[in-house]
Amino acid sequence: MGTQIQDLRLSEDDFRSERFKNHPKDLKGNNDLLVLTQPKAIYNIHRNYLLAGADFVETNTFSGTAIAQADYAAEDIVYELNKVAAEIARDACSDMLQETPDRPRFVCGAIGPTNRTCSISPSVENPSFRNITFDELVAAYTEQVRGLLDGGSDVLLVETIFDTLNAKAALFAIDTLFEDGVYERVPVFVSGTIVDQSGRTLSGQTGEAFITSVAHAEPLAIGLNCALGANQMRPFIQSISSFTASKVICYPNAGLPNTFGEYDESPEAMAANVSVFAREGLVNIMGGCCGTTPAHIRAIYEACKDFKPRVPGPDVRKEKLVLSGLEPLIYGDSSNFLNIGERCNVAGSRKFARHIINNEYEEALAIARAQVENGGQVIDINVDDGMLDGEAAMAKFLNLISTEPDVAKVPIMVDSSNFAVIEAGLKCAQGKCIVNSISLKEGVDDFLKKAALVKRYGAAVVVMAFDEEGQAVEREHKFRVCERSYRLLVDRVGFNPNDIIFDPNILTICTGMEEHNNYGVEFIDATRDIKARLPGAKVSGGVSNLSFSFRGKENVRQAMHSVFLYHAIKAGMDMGIVNPGFLTIYDEIPKDLLQICEDALWNRDPEATEKLLEYAQTHGKDAVQKGEAEAWRALPVTERLKHALVKGITKHVVEDTEEARLDKERYPRPLN
Repeated sequence: MGTQIQDLRLSEDDFRSERFKNHPKDLKGNNDLLVLTQPKAIYNIHRNYLLAGADFVETNTFSGTAIAQADYAAEDIVYELNKVAAEIARDACSDMLQETPDRPRFVCGAIGPTNRTCSISPSVENPSFRNITFDELVAAYTEQVRGLLDGGSDVLLVETIFDTLNAKAALFAIDTLFEDGVYERVPVFVSGTIVDQSGRTLSGQTGEAFITSVAHAEPLAIGLNCALGANQMRPFIQSISSFTASKVICYPNAGLPNTFGEYDESPEAMAANVSVFAREGLVNIMGGCCGTTPAHIRAIYEACKDFKPRVPGPDVRKEKLVLSGLEPLIYGDSSNFLNIGERCNVAGSRKFARHIINNEYEEALAIARAQVENGGQVIDINVDDGMLDGEAAMAKFLNLISTEPDVAKVPIMVDSSNFAVIEAGLKCAQGKCIVNSISLKEGVDDFLKKAALVKRYGAAVVVMAFDEEGQAVEREHKFRVCERSYRLLVDRVGFNPNDIIFDPNILTICTGMEEHNNYGVEFIDATRDIKARLPGAKVSGGVSNLSFSFRGKENVRQAMHSVFLYHAIKAGMDMGIVNPGFLTIYDEIPKDLLQICEDALWNRDPEATEKLLEYAQTHGKDAVQKGEAEAWRALPVTERLKHALVKGITKHVVEDTEEARLDKERYPRPLN
């Protein structure tokens, strides 16, 4: 569309027409406006592509949100603009259908990415700052989608996605309109943009992570467009084709732009390049983006029309839990235990809490980085504290995490007892998160409402074994609550069973109260029940709760956790919130301590608590290396600077740079 509009060589007066003759801002370049000022020209462009063999035409609404139209002071016409654009495309398709009644043509309501990004700060000095919010994007996309649907769009196409969080806002708006019953559902296509040969979006996600983040919308087709030519796009389309059970859509540019920003690839050359995709069975829908004319579409149609469309493969999400940060994480029955880093929790780490309360977010980020470096495959974030604005703190910390690739590569567990804080976190994470948690504590209606929202945000969910009666303690009550929750999630909300994670409550043992001594056994037995009788569901828990009565006695706590996990994992426990740098190998636990821990876990010795206390007093504190330890500070200054650059650590950069500057022998001048 854009290429054809440029060829019209329209003037400012052409863009304004009579209606916008006195508009206060220049309008030339606002191509979307032409559906109101030059509707015949837009109709003819659609018709020319249809005559060339196109099955779908996009509405001329790539910048059809109030956010993008604000550049032209045209926010107040957004609904009309989208409705009229869809009507023009609808007219072109209807007229074409009369000429070729055996071949239906379809209108794709084009939804562009806007000119703002929700995952990237526009300010180098303030990496947690954003110039647009998720809620603002949802509102803008809602208005656009209403216009596109009222105008007769057959399909909604969320396209040219460079920031997955923007796309999630568009999909959130679309699903809300459908679920509210305002509109009948239509198919949704989703198309991302890989910015270079790294195979990542501008906001840093791999193609597989991008698919994982938007798969909850159940798009009829998903794929790539723009940015690259067909030759450059091929390996990335192969990856997407092998990772999704949806149809695959691909519409690359006509090669790469020349020095003048123009596209030189001929129709014949482009058709030859894209036909490889069709011949190899990688795609279902083929087209063109920047630089593609009706001649290109005609050549592509002729080159691809005789090939069979791609046959989608199995859906990995039906068998496994699939999460994403900047990279995907796939967890299945054959996977190892999943470590969820626990130290970014104000209730579990006094150091983290101090940094967050004192607004020392860079220092808090270093704790998250250490968790990943020490083996955390998911990072749990909790900022529930009476001295904090939880929503603001969660948003700021997650915005900061998105600037740190070493941390952002792993999925996030958004953890709070306040659902508003959970939502604040989900609105800042482009990947597929885990919500921790929801429960039946407030009743079925509250549970279903929160579960539906979690699904709309595209997250997996932890369900606590709570119900209206309170916290489940015994095995039977734990399973009864989990089974009831499972049926509500699967049957009423439509949740993927593999995205359901139960926490049957790891409760503290060895408290001095006899009724607490069997809590470990109850958890392990309930875990066996869940894995045997609730297909697809996963089991997790906060491991440190088990040994809470031994705070400060770290050697005993480490051993208790390792013994517990050794048996719980055998019973089917899939993941746990742990400090990954704070675990002892089961076989390396001293035999006398191992025996006491075993007896305590299985409630075999009424004296186990006293024996553990005696052991702790006798053996003292372990010299455990904490995860946050900065061992790299002992390296030579050149290695310290290299480490800081690679890891993005700014804490010591001034002192290290000064130390290097003073070494006149190695560095006689600043830039050596």
